[in-house]
This record gives sequence, structure tokens and C-alpha cells, in this order.
Amino acid sequence: MKIQERTGAGAGRSAVPAGPAVGDRLPTPPRERKPALAALAVLLILVGALGATMLVLQVGDRIEVVKITEEIQAGQSVTEANTTSVMVAENPDIHYVQYTQLDALKKLKAKSTIPGGVVAVGEMFGDEASVPAGKALVGLSLKEGQYPTSIKSGDTVAAYRVGGTARSGSDSDADGGSSAGGANTLVVDKARVDFVQDKKSGDIVSSSSLPVTLLVDGAAAAALTQAASNGEVALVLVSGN
Repeated sequence: MKIQERTGAGAGRSAVPAGPAVGDRLPTPPRERKPALAALAVLLILVGALGATMLVLQVGDRIEVVKITEEIQAGQSVTEANTTSVMVAENPDIHYVQYTQLDALKKLKAKSTIPGGVVAVGEMFGDEASVPAGKALVGLSLKEGQYPTSIKSGDTVAAYRVGGTARSGSDSDADGGSSAGGANTLVVDKARVDFVQDKKSGDIVSSSSLPVTLLVDGAAAAALTQAASNGEVALVLVSGN
């Protein structure tokens, strides 16, 4: 009888082991903290914020300066045609020429050749023209008909003696294709226009003559100056412009 009761009591039990209670979670490993990475992230955030602040400050301290748009030869001056304005960040270590100083800059000369596309700084210009070795600057005063109407600084021209009387061969001078032999003769075959007065400006009021300065070989300067003093010089544009 006792055996039967024990068998009956165990018949209602399941052979499958009981699972974990609902809501129980498996244990997770403890998280590993990395203070070095956290510090690096904070540092990067600070650097980014500082860079953005500096950029905003630089944008707020921008100035309008002169930019050279076309090549300016040594001894030439800036004009409205070869300059423009551009905004740059102000820097006390760089002597920018502010655009409001353009009129004053026109009275100065380039110390050496200035390429186009650069920003003008004070060290590029001076009161005296820097004449290359073996060259000379000759001033002319030309009337209408003695120069091309489109003449401008930087042009390559030839200078002829016109309206004078023929001279003896001893008075002639030739250097590299230049001659001062007499009337209607070539004085300089190639000269660069260093300066020409803007005919649209108000500087020429009572005079109909056009001031022009030529950069020529030193050997041709005397003949050209003599012809210019007699008002016997005419300019023509030649190849190379």
C-alpha cells in the first residue's frame, strides 16, 4: 500500500525542469570606463569651437585693398584699368594698400615688375621709378595725330621723327634698329609705354598735348629726347601688344 501511494503522488509531476521565473535577466559584465577617450572628445569639441570663433573674428576684421589685375612694368604706375578691389583679413604685419588710397598710389612707381593677380603692398612702390639697367625713361608731349587714340600703359610702340628736315649722316644714331637720320625716319623701333595721361581725367584742361613716358634703350634716349624737344615725334603701335 505504501508503494502505491508514492507512485500516485509522483505521477502528476513533470519531468521537464522548471525554467527561470518571468522577468529575470541574465547578468551583464561591468562596463569598462575609458577616461582618456572622453578627454580627447572634449578637447576636440573645444578646438572646433575655438576655430569657429577665430573664423568669425577674422571675417569681421576684413578690409578692402588694391589688387593688381594686369602686369605692371618697373617704373609704371597703377591705373583704374589695371587694378580692382578685394576683401582680405586685416594683418598688421602686411602693409596692404587700402582701396581708399588708390589715388595716392597712382602717383608712385613700381620698383620692379608686378605680375597680375597679386595684392598690392607698400613695398612694391616708391617715389622714384626704378629703371632697369641699360634703359632710360623719356618724356614726350604729343598732339593729336602723333599717337594712336587707343594708346595705354604697357603698349609697345615705335617712335618716328616727323616734320623735321633731313640731317647729315654724322647726326644719325642707330641702335638695334633705331635711327635718327632725318625727317620721317625711325628713332626707336620698340619702346614700352611706361605712362600715358588718362585723356578722360580732368588733369588736362587748357592743353591739347598728351603726356607720354617711354621706356627705351639708353643708347636711343638722346635721339628721342632731341626729336621730342622739337615736337617731331610720332608713335605707332607695333607687334607685341
